[in-house]
Amino acid sequence: MGERVEVEGGGQSLSDLLEVLDLERIEDDIFRGNSPEEGPQRVFGGLVAGQALVAAGRTVPSDRHVHSLHAYFIRPGDPRVPIVYEVDRVRDGRSFTTRRVVAVQHGKAIFTLSASFHKEEPGLDHQIPMPDVPPPEDLPSTRERLQEAFGKVPGFVRWHPIELRPVGPLSFEAERNPQLRTASNPVWLKVDGKLPDDRLTQVCLMTYASDMTLLDTVLLRHGRSFAGISMASLDHAMWFHRPFRADEWLLYAQEAPSAQGARGLARGLVYTRDGQLVCSVVQEGLIRVVDAEGWG
Repeated sequence: MGERVEVEGGGQSLSDLLEVLDLERIEDDIFRGNSPEEGPQRVFGGLVAGQALVAAGRTVPSDRHVHSLHAYFIRPGDPRVPIVYEVDRVRDGRSFTTRRVVAVQHGKAIFTLSASFHKEEPGLDHQIPMPDVPPPEDLPSTRERLQEAFGKVPGFVRWHPIELRPVGPLSFEAERNPQLRTASNPVWLKVDGKLPDDRLTQVCLMTYASDMTLLDTVLLRHGRSFAGISMASLDHAMWFHRPFRADEWLLYAQEAPSAQGARGLARGLVYTRDGQLVCSVVQEGLIRVVDAEGWG
């Protein structure tokens, strides 16, 4: 599933990621997935969401494409053992197909996803315009900016094959300079390599990538970095509006409308380079302050 493309500074390649998204079918509606050999200490939320969408999509006719998903992260995933995905065929209608997926580890649900698939038909068409931002070629990547600032790229940034080029400040920069605090976080992103042409692969990779920078937007608003913060995705919703390719540059225009208690809300609109709105995302996450100091 795809050409091997090495990630700068180590980590997994695109072919590694496509391999873990290529689930093993155990029964008609039961699938098994693994985590990459190199990655974080718990299963990355975007990975389990992407795998669950793969499982749902493989039980749906090929002429129906996912238009929305709603997910809850229930327990941290254990990357040392496989995840079993159980698909419930909730409904097969004339125009819409609905699936519910439960991800199970150690006999307990760690994640649930509901997804709806639609047979394409004509209708009204409009969208919010894309923000005016510099093109990705004029911007350094997140890895390059961290390398310049710290002399190395932290493992949590290095291990994935998604290239990120933020338009604005990174969280540690906003922490050091209060004038950089912002509730807006536009980021160019794309998969670092060539993907197969099928639409399910494109949306699964976007689902994977959509979980990477959303909660950073809440931190930017408060001038905090990851230091002294405990964060985890709680729920995640996506709507897919138009076809796109995840191996071409996409603008992920994110904002943080609210934070309260130990939770923060972030949302994003995803555009192609030519300004087509292709996806909308909303996520609430746990953002717990565990100490009073950041990176300084």
